[in-house]
Order: sequence, then structure tokens, then C-alpha cells
Amino acid sequence: MANRRKPMSEINVVPYIDVMLVLLVIFMATAPLLTQGVNVDLPNAPSATIDDPTEDPLVISVRADSAIFLNLGIDNAEDEGTRVTIYSLEDQAGKILRARPEVAVYVKADESLDYGEVIRVMSVLQKAGAQSVGLITDPPELAGG
Repeated sequence: MANRRKPMSEINVVPYIDVMLVLLVIFMATAPLLTQGVNVDLPNAPSATIDDPTEDPLVISVRADSAIFLNLGIDNAEDEGTRVTIYSLEDQAGKILRARPEVAVYVKADESLDYGEVIRVMSVLQKAGAQSVGLITDPPELAGG
């Protein structure tokens, strides 16, 4: 008689452990990217989203303490941006706008900030060569939600 073996009823979990470790590495690498940026309390305003063809907009963030940060979109997403002064903003933004004149420019300002500060930043950006400057807001919370 031939020596017959019983079928093995155990599951080989080694491939599942390998997949789990790869997913763990991916999540560990992407988690810091999700918690980046300058902490700005945006004003609520009903506005439509803009479908912008440019992938990396120039975003100027202004905190409540008037600190200004310059960030060039998605390429530097892990960075909170470069801190600039109102005096060096024209030079820094001008370099980017000369290299990429089609880049979209947005201002993200804290809602408790003085209106004059936002206008000052926008006028400096226009002097630097920005054709139009957009404002970033948070959508208002719906009543009864």
C-alpha cells in the first residue's frame, strides 16, 4: 500500500504578514503628510470649489499673529511652507511667478486677522506679478446638520 498523507488543514499566514507589513509602511509614510500645514482658522463663506488645471498652486498662509508662510502646493506638502516677511514676500513670490506665470495664487488667512493685513498681502502679490489672487475659505456648516 502506498503511504498516503492527510490533507493539511492549516493556513499559511506568511504571505498575509508580508502584505500587512507593506501596508503598515505605506501608512507610516503617508500619515505625516496628512497632518501638515499652517494652523489657520479660516472664515466660513458659501463659495463654489474651483476646478483648477494647475496642480501646484502658490498658497500664502497668514496666521492670526500676522506670520506669513509661502508654500508651492503639492510638491512641498510635507512642509508647512517657508516663513517670509511682508517685505520679502514680493521677491520670493516674484521668483515663482517669473518661473511659472500660469501658477494659481491663493491666500489662506485667519478669520481673526485684520482686513488690512490681507489686503496688504494681496497687493504685494499683485506687485510680484500675480494676475489674480484667490481666497481660501471653509464652507459654512449647514443648519440642522
